[in-house]
Amino acid sequence: MSAGPGGPVFTGRRHGGRGFVGGLPMVRPAEKPKDFKGTLGRLIKYLKPYAFEFFIVLILVLLSTVFNILGPKIMGEATTKLFEGLIAKRMHVPGAKIDFEYIAKILFILAGLYASSALFTYIQQYIMVSISQKTVLKMRNDVVEKLSKLPLKYFDSRTHGEILSRITNDIDNVSSTLQQSIIQLISAVVTIIGIVVMMLTINPVLTLITFVTLPLSIIATMSIAAKSQKLFAKQQRVLGELNGHVEETYGGHNIVKAFNREKDVLKIFNDINEELYNAAWKAQFMSGVIMPVMNFINNIGYVIVCVVGGIFVIKKILEIGDVQAFIQYSRQFNHPITQTANIVNIIQSTIASAERVFEILDEEEEVPDKAKFFLNDIKGKIKFENVKFSYKQNMPLIDNLNIEVSPGQTVAIVGPTGAGKTTLVNLLMRFYEIQDGRITIDGVDIRDISRANLRKIFGMVLQDTWLFSGTIKENIAYGKEGATDEEIIKAAKAAHAHHFIKTLPGGYDTLLNEEASNISQGQKQLITIARAFLADPEILILDEATSNVDTLTEIYIQKAMKNLMKGRTSFVIAHRLSTIKDADIILVVNNGKIIEKGTHKELLDRGGFYAELYKSQFLGAI
Repeated sequence: MSAGPGGPVFTGRRHGGRGFVGGLPMVRPAEKPKDFKGTLGRLIKYLKPYAFEFFIVLILVLLSTVFNILGPKIMGEATTKLFEGLIAKRMHVPGAKIDFEYIAKILFILAGLYASSALFTYIQQYIMVSISQKTVLKMRNDVVEKLSKLPLKYFDSRTHGEILSRITNDIDNVSSTLQQSIIQLISAVVTIIGIVVMMLTINPVLTLITFVTLPLSIIATMSIAAKSQKLFAKQQRVLGELNGHVEETYGGHNIVKAFNREKDVLKIFNDINEELYNAAWKAQFMSGVIMPVMNFINNIGYVIVCVVGGIFVIKKILEIGDVQAFIQYSRQFNHPITQTANIVNIIQSTIASAERVFEILDEEEEVPDKAKFFLNDIKGKIKFENVKFSYKQNMPLIDNLNIEVSPGQTVAIVGPTGAGKTTLVNLLMRFYEIQDGRITIDGVDIRDISRANLRKIFGMVLQDTWLFSGTIKENIAYGKEGATDEEIIKAAKAAHAHHFIKTLPGGYDTLLNEEASNISQGQKQLITIARAFLADPEILILDEATSNVDTLTEIYIQKAMKNLMKGRTSFVIAHRLSTIKDADIILVVNNGKIIEKGTHKELLDRGGFYAELYKSQFLGAI
């Protein structure tokens, strides 16, 4: 947040940027994994089933790289033969001619090498695509299977974006590295070794000259790149501020206009934009210096190689084709070195990504089900006996809680935010495990019932609606497997959703988009209520289910809910106390403890916490 004229104005979150140095992307330093060896070992285990295919790829990489390396040397022989023929003709040597047959043979061999290299490259890429996709398929399956076994506290303690990033971005990072970077790394290393060997076989002196210029090029590049990285870091920071400012300004443009802050926002934008211009100009200029400097140093090396090579040709120490081949090798030498450095950086980042994926796989799973009992004929008697629970150690939320609910009763739970209302429901459905005491349904400890059986007993309607991409019919049918169209329509009518559904262009087959933004919030809630009607559960949990509908619809739903709750034990988490006047029991929860219990009239007559809460809502008292 930065101070603008007339008050603070948010400039937003920072987003990373990217620049270019010498034609190569300048990215942030690779994220370092905490345990490189351990994570690499686990990643290799995923690759073990494809060891044979990987060995084939390795052989193909070696062959294709070696064939490419041999190219300049063989081409040099053709050049030498052509040069010898021309010189002989110039000197009028009897019978002198250019041996085109020999040159054609060389060129044919050369074409065969390059064609074979291209074929091997295609095959190795094909195999590596298969290996990488099978590997990440197994990895994604393992992660999704693991997520299904993790307790609710794992998801409550992390953002959805973080979990999604690990399943998608991090695994995609592993996939692309397996598919491309490993092959490129092997190829680059083999190329470096092969080029050095070929240059040494041609002439050690010329090789030494090339090696002398190499450190100069590296030192110059590193010194300029170090300054350039700082400038790009500043560019990234300022670009993030600009992106954040634009995102928040136009995301809340109504507020900006309502308070007449257009000039303030524009001034801040211009200031940040000017700073970005200066930072980007300096960063791009500095990065643009690298290539001219490298070319200058390399060209000096090429000149020396050409001069010394020419002298060696005159003295018959080397053939002219060897000098040509050597120059080609020396020009190719820098690229695999730069490529290797970049790929090492990428692999380090990939190991960090794999480490984040493995962190999910190492998470503690839900306590295994004992599943001693399978409840069928549910009466709905529920007891909390000396229940203790805390989200964090040494920070108790619920302590020695005792509740007894008779079959068919409607229990309302009220209290301030953070009092523990939703926690009771989470414990009841075993989203969280209690630390002490026990919770029973019809006398059976819920820890002795499988979670699947337990949760099938309950039907939930939450304040925050959640609909899936698909048709309205499919979303309602989510409450009961194999539901018929008649049952779906009956449930929709009971929830007073049938009328609005029929007015939609597609009716029950109306396709909801990703965020179900093509229907209103109240209509979403009606669909979730219809889903609960269809499920026809033995025990109901309602978390202010009518909070997002209009008053008239609320009256209809309250009537429908009363019919649905008849003969069923029901828990109602209430924020508006007007909705729970008829509850059999009202539990007033504060700081994880039940501080009051009774009917609506009893609690009002008592004049305690509930009465004060009721007055604050309806009489304006505090």
